[in-house]
Parts: sequence; C-alpha cells; structure tokens
Amino acid sequence: MEPILLYGFPAGSSMGLVAAFERVGQPYRLCRVDMLAEMKNDAYASINSRQETPVLITDEGKVVTETMAIAAWLEARDRERRISFEPPTPAADRMHQLMAFVNTGFTAAFSPLWVALEMASPDPVLQATLRDFGRKAVTERHDRLEAMITDTDFLVGDRLTLADTTLIGVARWAEYHQAIDGAAYPKLAALRRRIEADPAVRYAQAVEDGEKPVGSGACLGHVPLAEVIERFAA
Repeated sequence: MEPILLYGFPAGSSMGLVAAFERVGQPYRLCRVDMLAEMKNDAYASINSRQETPVLITDEGKVVTETMAIAAWLEARDRERRISFEPPTPAADRMHQLMAFVNTGFTAAFSPLWVALEMASPDPVLQATLRDFGRKAVTERHDRLEAMITDTDFLVGDRLTLADTTLIGVARWAEYHQAIDGAAYPKLAALRRRIEADPAVRYAQAVEDGEKPVGSGACLGHVPLAEVIERFAA
C-alpha cells in the first residue's frame, strides 16, 4: 500500500508535510481531518491518542505521529535528495537544527494564543493574559528566527527542504492571531514568499483549501477518515 498522510485543516501545521510528500514525488495518499469537528473525539483518538495532526500511516500499515518523526521517515526515503541532504554533511546538520527550532520553541510560542482562542468557557481576563503572554513569546521566537536566516534563497541553500516545509505551515499562524508586525521581519517575509511560490507548497495550500489541484501525480487521492480509523485504529 501507499503511505497515507493525515493532515489537518484549517491552517494546520501539517500543510508543510503535504508539500514535502509532493516534492519527493513518490506515491502517497492523503486523509483530510477537520481539526475543529473530527479530531477531538474517541474515534480519532484511536489513531492518535494526542488527538493532533499530522499522522502517517506507513506503507507497512504502521502509525507514526509527530511532525519530526514523519519528516525523518520521509527523509530516509528521499533517495534523490529532493527535500534533504546527504548525512552527515554540514547542510544536513543545519537543516535538522532549523527544523528542531521551528518544531519546538517557535511552534510552542503560539500555544497560549491557541488556548485563548479555543477556550470552551471563555474567560476574558484569562484570555487577555494568555494573548499578551503568547504575543511576547511569538515576538521573541521571530526575533531569533530572523537572526538565523542567511542570504540563501531558502533556509538551507538554494532549494526547498524539510526545514522550509516545517516552517511554512506554522509561520502563517502569526497573521491568524495578529501576533506580530510582519514588516519588522523582512528576511522572514521574503523567505516565506519564496517558499509559498514553490509548486509543491502551492499544491499543498490548494489541497488544504479543499480544491483539487493538478500536482505531480504522486498523490493517488484521498482516503476518508472513517476508513483510516476502521483499518488502522489501535
């Protein structure tokens, strides 16, 4: 069987992994997960007990969760090095460093903003506190990322890699939460424009938006979530 990537919408971080699979060009399938309606129930928890996306069902039918683990699985199969570098080169080390930074502190900085937004019983005072704390954390992480961006076209070198696809699904959260002044980060803004112009990223964005774009042909279609749960639930 082909691997199946479960990706979340709207504005899921997993959009970048869709782009990575598309860029690698090996056969895969997708499964669309509504994070607001389908993810927070017992059925989905039988696939991922943390009730998050992304999730990968491997070609052996194994369930793999967490962005970094799925990216590592894909990197090991990126035989033509379309989104990665040969280990143990400095470029591979740099890519892993940036992926780790984005997937940990940069992504986690948005957590208070998501908590404030998704609070089941709204508490205006607590929400205001969370938003203030979250915006400060997001600003600090953006300051660090801006300083890490060099004069290359992408995060590592002159082509799209897993570092860029890890970033792009999360970076747009800054606008979603109105957390920063984007003009204060010109290097990041220019980098995002280059990433978003990549055909694989455009494809992934269109898929997330519910469109049916023409891609590389590697994606063999969508599998309904109910079918994935029935076949692969723990």
